Amino acid sequence: MALLCCCLGLRISECLALKWADVDWLASRLTVERGIVAQNVDDVKTDASRKKLVVDRDLLSALQVWKRATQFGKVSDWIFASPVQIGRLPWSYHHIRHIYRRAAKDAGIAGITTHSMRHTYRSWLDSQGTPLGVQQKLMRHVNIATTMSYGDSFTADMAEAHSKIVGLALNGLQTDCKPR
Repeated sequence: MALLCCCLGLRISECLALKWADVDWLASRLTVERGIVAQNVDDVKTDASRKKLVVDRDLLSALQVWKRATQFGKVSDWIFASPVQIGRLPWSYHHIRHIYRRAAKDAGIAGITTHSMRHTYRSWLDSQGTPLGVQQKLMRHVNIATTMSYGDSFTADMAEAHSKIVGLALNGLQTDCKPR
């Protein structure tokens, strides 16, 4: 679940609401068309959220491993079907949040939520030099300002640009505090 959220920028409500029928294995696509909140299946958050996403072959392979491992692998089943609900519903958000928080605590990470995976996705897109307009489309935001509000990452290009500015500002001055 975390892999899908981090690699596709899915909201947890969208990820929980995925069914195996939403995966087009041959075309390498995933259809996002519903969300689930408080175990109520509904539409996705916005019209822009309802999309067919391109899925990398390696991610599809990981999804196939999960399909073989789960007891709920029929086309009509939820991808993350709850064994407690005998597959009639996906795992609940509260259960996933509990597992996620425990894993973060065990890893020594504080202050993160399941939505942090969506922020990670945007940061990774940014760190790879993905143009902002493409990021907006991949994140399925209506407004580019929303995409921009997801924070920044510090990339190698940014470090290089910063070093050049410092070089211009110091104009060849030595910074080791030794007299010339």
